[in-house]
Amino acid sequence: MQSKSRYRMLVDGKSVDAASGKTIDRVSPGHAGIVVGTWPDASADDVRAAIAAARRAFDTGPWPRMSGAERSRLMFKTAELILAHVEEIALIESLEVGKPIAQARGEITFCADLWSYAAGQARALEGQTHNNIGDNRLGLVLREPVGVVGIITPWNFPFIIASERVPWAIGGGCTVVLKPSEFTSGTSIRMAELAREAGIPDGVFNVVTGYGDPAGQILAEDPGTDMVAFTGSVRVGTKLGEIAARSVKRVGLELGGKGPQIVFADADLEAAADGIAYGVYHNAGQCCISGSRLLVQEDIRDALLDRLLDISRKVTFGDPLNERTKIGAMISEAHAAKVHSYVEAGQAEGAELLLGGARVGEGAGLYYAPTVFSGVTADMSIAREEIFGPVLSTLTFKTADEAVALANASEFGLSASVWSTNLENALQSIRRIRAGRCWINSVIDGAPELPIGGYKKSGLGRELGRYGFDEYSQFKGIHVTLGRPDPWFA
Repeated sequence: MQSKSRYRMLVDGKSVDAASGKTIDRVSPGHAGIVVGTWPDASADDVRAAIAAARRAFDTGPWPRMSGAERSRLMFKTAELILAHVEEIALIESLEVGKPIAQARGEITFCADLWSYAAGQARALEGQTHNNIGDNRLGLVLREPVGVVGIITPWNFPFIIASERVPWAIGGGCTVVLKPSEFTSGTSIRMAELAREAGIPDGVFNVVTGYGDPAGQILAEDPGTDMVAFTGSVRVGTKLGEIAARSVKRVGLELGGKGPQIVFADADLEAAADGIAYGVYHNAGQCCISGSRLLVQEDIRDALLDRLLDISRKVTFGDPLNERTKIGAMISEAHAAKVHSYVEAGQAEGAELLLGGARVGEGAGLYYAPTVFSGVTADMSIAREEIFGPVLSTLTFKTADEAVALANASEFGLSASVWSTNLENALQSIRRIRAGRCWINSVIDGAPELPIGGYKKSGLGRELGRYGFDEYSQFKGIHVTLGRPDPWFA
C-alpha cells in the first residue's frame, strides 16, 4: 500500500502549506487506523490568496487572451499526463474514498477523456452574427469567460467531479480555485500539479484544501470570484446560494438525488436486476445519481426481487485494494451511522427488510452490507430522503401513469432509469419524468458529450457537452451600424 501521503496546496503555480502550518490527516475508511493523506487546513487568508492569484491570472495573465487552439493544446497535454498517471491517482482515490481500486482506475481513465473532449471543444467555441436586422446594421454575439470561478467538490467522486467542471471552466478562458472535500483532497492536488506540468500558466488552476467553513464559504462570498460551482448536499448548496446572492454572483449547483429505477413487466429481468444492483451499490451507494428507488410493476415484483437478492448476496464487498471488490467502504464513521439510522427508520415505519441492514467487517473498515427493502410506500423516509448508502427501497405500480407519478413524487430530480423492451413506452415515460440525467436499459452511464444536471432541488445549471461551456460564459450583444446612422435630431 503506497501512495503519496503529504500534499501541499497549489496557489499561483507554487506548492504551499497553510500559513498557520495546520494540517488535516485522512485515515483510510477501508483500512482502520491507517493515515493515507495529509494536506493543509487552509484559513480564510489562504483562500483569499488563491482567489487573488486567480484574479491576476484572469485580469492580466495570458490565459483568457490565448487562442482556443493554444488552450486546447495545453489541455490535451493535461489529459495525456492523467493517462500516464492512472495507477498512481487511482490508488490515492481508492485509499482516500474507500472505493474499489478497479472502479477508481476506470474513473481516472474516464477523466482523461473528459479533459480531451473539453480540450477539443475549447478551440471550437463561437459566438453568433446576425445579418438580418437591417440593411445598414449588423449584430454580433461575443462569448466571453465569466471570470474567476470557485469550484467546490464533494468526497465521493473527487477526481471525476473536478474533471466535469475544471476543464470546461478553463477551456472557456476562466481561471479557477478548486476546493475539494477535506476527506479526499489528494487527487485534486495531483490534477492541478499535472496541469502545471502540462504548461497551464500560473494562477489559472489553483487548489486550496480545508473545511467548508471557512474555505468554501470564502469562495462564495469573496468579491474576487465571479461564480461559484458547488456539488454536494441541498443544505450546503442552499447556504452557498444565499451567500452568493448577496453580491448577485452566478451559482452552479448539483445537489441531492433520489433516483427512481422503473422496471416494466416486459423488461429483460436478468439485465434489469444486474443494472439495479449496480445502480444502488456503486460506490457503496454514496452517489448522487444512485438508483435507490426501485419502482417495479406488480406482476414481476417477486421474479425481479429473487434475481436481485441473489446478486446482492453474492456481490463482493470489503478491502478496496482487492481487484475483485465491487463495494467498498463508507466515507466515515458518522456517515455509516447515518445510513444505519435510515435503515432503522425504514423498519420502524413498516417496510420489510429483505436483506442486509447492518455494519459488516467490524474493525477492518467502514463497511455496510447491501440492503434491500420491500413493502415501501411513498411517504416513508427511505422513499423520500437521500440515504447515500447501499440501501434500496422497493415500491410497486400497476400502470405507466402510476410509475411516472411515483418517480416524480420527490423533491429531487437528478436522475432516472427505465427498464423496458418497448422503446416507445420507455421513451414516453422518460419524457414525463422530471430529471436531468436519464437512462433507458442502463444506469449511471455517461459520456462527455451529454449534459448533466438536476431539476427541482437537485440543482441549477448544466455541466458537460456543449452546454457545459455556456455555464462558464458571458454573452455580449454588439450592434454595429454600417455607414452614417439615421439622425435622431434632424
